[in-house]
Amino acid sequence: MPENITKISSHKSEWKTGKMKVPVVFHIQDALMPGQATMDQLESVAGNDALFHHIAGMADVHSKPGRKNATGTTVVSEKYILPQLNDSDPACGMRLVRLDLDDTNVTPEEIHRIFESATKTIPTKKYVGTVLPFTVILDICRLGIQPLIKYLGIKTENEAENSIERGNFFAVPPSRRGILRYIPPLFLFFAQFRAGIIGAAGNHFLDLMKVSDVIDDETARKFNLRKGQYLLMVHCGSGILGQYTMYMFTAKKREHVSTAVLMNLGRLLWITPYRKTVQAIAKKIRASDFGKKEPLIEFDGDGEEGQLYMAARNACSNFAHANRATITHNFIQTAEKVLGRAIEADLLYDMPHILVSKEQHYDKNVWVHRNGTSRAYGPARMTDHSLFRETGEPAFIPTSMSTEAYLCVGTDDNQSSFYSCNHGAGKATEKSDPIVPENKVELDKKLASRGVRLYNGRSSKVIEQDSSRYKRAEDVIESVMENNIVKPVVKMQPIAVIMY
Repeated sequence: MPENITKISSHKSEWKTGKMKVPVVFHIQDALMPGQATMDQLESVAGNDALFHHIAGMADVHSKPGRKNATGTTVVSEKYILPQLNDSDPACGMRLVRLDLDDTNVTPEEIHRIFESATKTIPTKKYVGTVLPFTVILDICRLGIQPLIKYLGIKTENEAENSIERGNFFAVPPSRRGILRYIPPLFLFFAQFRAGIIGAAGNHFLDLMKVSDVIDDETARKFNLRKGQYLLMVHCGSGILGQYTMYMFTAKKREHVSTAVLMNLGRLLWITPYRKTVQAIAKKIRASDFGKKEPLIEFDGDGEEGQLYMAARNACSNFAHANRATITHNFIQTAEKVLGRAIEADLLYDMPHILVSKEQHYDKNVWVHRNGTSRAYGPARMTDHSLFRETGEPAFIPTSMSTEAYLCVGTDDNQSSFYSCNHGAGKATEKSDPIVPENKVELDKKLASRGVRLYNGRSSKVIEQDSSRYKRAEDVIESVMENNIVKPVVKMQPIAVIMY
């Protein structure tokens, strides 16, 4: 254990060194504490004067190469937006969709045929996905999910109602011209061809899950869930649109030469009244040596830099939601074609786990940066939703592609995490499973022994998504329950997985 740790309870501790302006509160037991690289990141971030109250470290807290802040954290500032705290994929997140399928009306062979077909209709890595007109892209960015529902004829029930912010991150939607002022047209041009793609980043996936256990009968009934039911879980983000746009605001080294070229070209050709603000932000990024220097870059949340950042972010976040909705729509159409009949689909929730938002915590209006954490409001903070005001906000905790996942709901007793929940199990510091596949053949064999089948899986790094690389699901769930972060509703077992 690191020095300067103070135990609050068996599953919660506080850490603060002389370099830190605010402490880190870990919502985990000792066995899940992160390694030294993550602790170094947290200490560095906590040394910034702009932070408020404390950093919340969740059960999946871990470092990633090239990132300034650890995944699995919620970091808050009273005045400033700190773009380096978040990954450069606005509203990367997950959704869970109820299907009217179970073992009585679909067979394992039919599921296999559905997923074989779905690898063609739901690409993981491809230049062109579902093509959308430029005007539809603009309208998605400013109006949210409704223009996509209309254009594609999406039949998934509650597609807008059961999404954070009702499917639109703008409280007051801008005009089409307004979107062109917030985002370079070249990036929006690319977005026309990029919907419906899961992406090749890490563990983005489409999973068919089966409810293996009902933990909270009353809440499960309210969600219309039952044991043996099949659910669809999708994890992906905003793709090229979000990444290119956020590179203009985030001090981070460009990961590919092509990204740097196209991003700079888009900015060069961009005619916007905010040009001086964009140039000032670019100057800050260069002065930080693309994030190598301290302190973190700050945008006044009420200033033009902060307002421009949030407008661009909201537009890209709307596209991330539309991307997940397109993937769902394409999967349902593929499944219907294979089965030769209609399938009922109902969105339970769509929730980002890369999120920046203005919220009230500890009696202050503050800027909340969730990086690999989901918002998990209790019933008292969800009074504007007809169902979630009774249940609390849904939160999803997948663990790995062969171990159980959990659907949970937020509680009203979760102030110390700023009402946040970990978005998964997180990478383990040591191997957590005695069976550690060394190649794709061994991985497929291990998955098959657990009743799971991987489709696509062409990446050489897919083996890194094996369960042995992740923290144990039971330890993670124990932590969230002991800290009253969320209440588990149902446990789900992966059946079929599409992943790059």
